[in-house]
Amino acid sequence: MQIYLQNEQSNMMTGNPNTDYLLTKPLKTVLLCSCIFVIAACGGEDISNQEQKPDPVVVDVPIAVVKRDLSIEGADVQRSITAPALFIPGASLILKARANATAIEVDITANVFEDRVDEEGNRLPIDIKDLETSYDGSRLIFSMRAPEDENADDDEQPTWNIWEYVIESKELRRVISSDIAAQTGEDTGPVYLADGRILFSSTRQRGNQARLLDEGKPQYAGLEESRDVHASVLHIMDANGENLEQISYNQSHDLDPLVMPNGKIIFSRWDQFGGSKGVHLYQMNPDGSDLEILYGRHSHVDSNGNNADIHFTQTRVTPDGRILVALTAFEKDELGTDFVTIDVVNYIDNFTPIAAADSLTGPAQEKALFENIDIEADISPGGYIAALYPLFDGSGRQLFSWSQCRLLAPLAVDAGTDEVRSVVPCSLETLLDPTYEKAPPLYGLWMFDPSQGTQLPLVVPQEDASYSEVVAVESRPFPADPSSTIDTSETALIDANMGIIHIRSVYDFAGEDFSPQGIVNMANPTVVAPDQRPARFLRIIKSVSIPDENTLDIENSAFGRSRNQLMREVLGYTPIQPDGSVKVAVPAKVPFGISIVDAQGKRISARHQNWLQVAPGETKTCSGCHDGSNNSDITLRPHGRSDAETPSINNGAPSTGVPFPDTNPSLFADLGETMAETFTRINGVPDLTPDILFADVWADPAVQTPADNIEYRYADLLTPLPITQSCAQTWTSICRAVINFPDHIQPLFELDRAIVDTDGLVVADNTCVACHNRFDADNQLQVPAVQLELTGNPSPANAELLTSYRELMFNDVELELIDGALLPRLIPVFDNSGDPVFELDEDGELILDEEGNPIQVTQQVGVGSAMNVSGASNSAGFFAPFESGSHQGWLSPAELKMISEWLDVGGQNYNNPFDAPTN
Repeated sequence: MQIYLQNEQSNMMTGNPNTDYLLTKPLKTVLLCSCIFVIAACGGEDISNQEQKPDPVVVDVPIAVVKRDLSIEGADVQRSITAPALFIPGASLILKARANATAIEVDITANVFEDRVDEEGNRLPIDIKDLETSYDGSRLIFSMRAPEDENADDDEQPTWNIWEYVIESKELRRVISSDIAAQTGEDTGPVYLADGRILFSSTRQRGNQARLLDEGKPQYAGLEESRDVHASVLHIMDANGENLEQISYNQSHDLDPLVMPNGKIIFSRWDQFGGSKGVHLYQMNPDGSDLEILYGRHSHVDSNGNNADIHFTQTRVTPDGRILVALTAFEKDELGTDFVTIDVVNYIDNFTPIAAADSLTGPAQEKALFENIDIEADISPGGYIAALYPLFDGSGRQLFSWSQCRLLAPLAVDAGTDEVRSVVPCSLETLLDPTYEKAPPLYGLWMFDPSQGTQLPLVVPQEDASYSEVVAVESRPFPADPSSTIDTSETALIDANMGIIHIRSVYDFAGEDFSPQGIVNMANPTVVAPDQRPARFLRIIKSVSIPDENTLDIENSAFGRSRNQLMREVLGYTPIQPDGSVKVAVPAKVPFGISIVDAQGKRISARHQNWLQVAPGETKTCSGCHDGSNNSDITLRPHGRSDAETPSINNGAPSTGVPFPDTNPSLFADLGETMAETFTRINGVPDLTPDILFADVWADPAVQTPADNIEYRYADLLTPLPITQSCAQTWTSICRAVINFPDHIQPLFELDRAIVDTDGLVVADNTCVACHNRFDADNQLQVPAVQLELTGNPSPANAELLTSYRELMFNDVELELIDGALLPRLIPVFDNSGDPVFELDEDGELILDEEGNPIQVTQQVGVGSAMNVSGASNSAGFFAPFESGSHQGWLSPAELKMISEWLDVGGQNYNNPFDAPTN
């Protein structure tokens, strides 16, 4: 018996379908679904057990499938992007020798963990996912997890491991043979590199944990940035499970890696720098170099252009080089979604082409299979796809796991209490009839052949079973040897575990010059003096891995006013050259972000929205900057991907062998060099410095007097330093400033700033807590100066915070001294006409005082916070008195710089979890 179901749905269709499709399109798809339903559910022959010859129009290919037994308790739970280690029982890995319905199913995992049984001797269910094949089709590789242990705590359960199956020898093995080593992390998403090594995602965080030791912390796996589970990032290991190495350093998940034909790795990255930005596609080299976004930052939208819970996962490459992805929600109630192909060669977002192809209008995404699948509708007319695999035999055929559109019909009016609602296929009428409800999906395996217009069943849908993944066991082209941006001749840089970043101009915003007078004029010190340049320094910040509660149970108050930025460290600073260029050595294998700051050390740029990294010896170059804080035209332009950006508008030096116009002749340029390239070619690439340091090297002394130096040094502080003494003297790749409010900011307010005359008598006391205190020098109660108390006592409003932190960071109310007590100041309330508002009882009648007079309503007087966690530039209430007001000179530039950088990284209470109080 052979079944060929004709349909006119075309392969790789475009458009944004919705439920209106059924009102305007023929019902061929619905009729197709009806035919399938009759075969699967109306007592038709069980074709999976019938012998037949291979189909004459199909070239047989072996297939492997992850089959799920839905009769098992908990098997209907769905995968979550946010929890890649989630265990869903009831999986088995099935191998079929031919891609047709008659081929026998062989469960190649039937005997694993056979000693794990329940009280009745039944084998406990396991979980399997992330199925992939080798390029020659000789091996399967996948993630598998042993059964749940009812007697173990959550942190003692089995972990996900990478397993390999050799088809010819039928050998099934765990890649990491050691039980101890295998249990160390949750290993998922394995794929083969061209050289036979294995790329996978893991919570092991090998590089992160090694760095923690350098920072004087214990080793632990950090949580992803919403602090729910451990972050799973990319690692590489040898085919025998040895030589594990971390290659991506995101602080949230990096999942579903794929090796492209050019050797680059594509993967799904959850960007949560300062809050969730969605799951986008990134790319990098297998050696960890050249990390950049590939696609999708502004493509998490529905067909109407509204923000939507749509993310890019389950990546595959098609034979024609496009990327195949599932459009996945963070949380799903049912198996299945829709798949699209993406033209990543010409697009960086669905309607945003790369700069070199700016005549294109999109969309970049096209339906991978059926046009009438609509995941935005409550019920998709075309059903749902759980898995999709394109064959590499040149036929254009695709394997897919699919459930048709199914509805529960209403019961008849006279139906008995024990009557069950029947399942019917969708039609125009039933989809529009509210008495029909969505039925549970029913997945089967299919082969779609676009040239023949046929949809061939490979496994007929069955109740209590689903098919979550499918691959063809076939050969496909090996990837090319990947390129690398690592300069192996830079041995000193590599030995120091450092890389280089080069920004051609921080004034270049997606091809537009945002400098005050144009980059050419900015580069000329006789036209624009240093103090007229807005961008003076680049600050490099670093993430802090947050431990789980088993490692360290910190209180939420450790983060302070907001948890949005979690905890941050400052790696250091470097000057921005007059043309806006920067070239500096930075620590490798470290997640870092960049900020542009002014001469006072205040951030003037938007916060960076994703974590960067460099490999040892790598030089990473970008054209300029990007403002991701809004949806303006500039925000939506290509950025962060080297082959997608507009060419740099900083053309560099106009000639070779001479200096930039009107600059120091000792700094002679080469044609096209940025000023940072010229400086570093002559003087070497500088390291970061913990301090803000500037010397006017570009002024020609024969033409003009060089500008004054800027030196804001931690060593000038009279309070505890946020950096070690050795790092304050000599910066290295493991140096960082860690600013805790109680340890480093509060002491500034308590530092004795009394001014004494020659006789030792105090003539003025500028100590902050002398005036900003509810007690005066005689310990008498007073109203703190400008309603701001800066003492280091626990706050009455929140004892987990110091009073000063609470007062600076939160809105408050004015106080006044009444009969020896500090009480909120109350003022009378008037309506919009200026008439007094009086208190009323529940019946709307005036409430009178003892003398029979109405009582006017009063309200407290609010006091706005002086500081803001969004940064120093938004904290004018604090800085204004020191810059141009009554407090000028009371805090030193070094002190103000430290306060600025603390606010710019988020104004946290603590920036080291091991310094914070614990529960």
